Amino acid sequence: MRATETLRALLNSGRITVAPGAYDGLSARLVERAGFPAVYASGGAIARSAGVPDLGLLPMTAIADRLASMADVTGVPIIADADTGYGNALNAQAAARAFERTGVAAFHIEDQTFPKRCGHYDDKSLVPTGEMVQKLKAVRDALHDPDFIVIARTDAIAVEGFAAALDRAAAYVEAGADVSFVEAPTSEAEIAEIGKRLPGWKLINMFEGGKTPLLPVSRLEALGYHVVIIPSDTQRAAIKAMQRVLATIASDGSATVMRADMASFAEREAIVETAAYLALGKDYAS
Repeated sequence: MRATETLRALLNSGRITVAPGAYDGLSARLVERAGFPAVYASGGAIARSAGVPDLGLLPMTAIADRLASMADVTGVPIIADADTGYGNALNAQAAARAFERTGVAAFHIEDQTFPKRCGHYDDKSLVPTGEMVQKLKAVRDALHDPDFIVIARTDAIAVEGFAAALDRAAAYVEAGADVSFVEAPTSEAEIAEIGKRLPGWKLINMFEGGKTPLLPVSRLEALGYHVVIIPSDTQRAAIKAMQRVLATIASDGSATVMRADMASFAEREAIVETAAYLALGKDYAS
């Protein structure tokens, strides 16, 4: 089954799909090995892994290259972050084709102006609803796989208010989006209202420290959501762990005292499937 078909089956299953964030092949494989049915390829985490903030600074081609490397080493569907489509409708078409070629099963595109800001930053600005509608139509026209999932994100709550966000999300679904994604609701009441008011499949962003209150997955499912993405928690945990081991190396000269907190050499090689690659090399040896 193709990744797009698998993701559609998950959305149709009646069960909510939790997709933790990943930003490279290793983190994507760890998400899959942890038993999650999908991976969220966080654009913000990919940008930050390059040492830059989530301000649309990385070119689309750099994001697409990273997505391809993630899709190469995972067997579960990947939901990608296409930011604003990296410009106007024609830019969005080019991004849609590039992302589809990477092997991801879905992406979300948002109604911020380009360059964008992280959805939980302040001082965002939006394109007109009509412009976003046309961008979504352009994206749909560009895709070859009829099962590819297009997710429409609106950042309108922080800019135009909650009611406007619902109106925009509804317009985007009518324009052809498969899934609606209202970014950064600030209360459980807003989360519930989104689930109640919007038709079709719905995605919500949940991560520690954001503007949206964290609700149990079971509660989100009951409220009518179909996908939960958790973009940054894995990367932030990795940052903290690296800081700890670096501080230990600086003070002790080695990380021996942290042995129990690190994957062993053998565990790391198992995750990246070194033995399988070596065996394959022997198979092809003359």
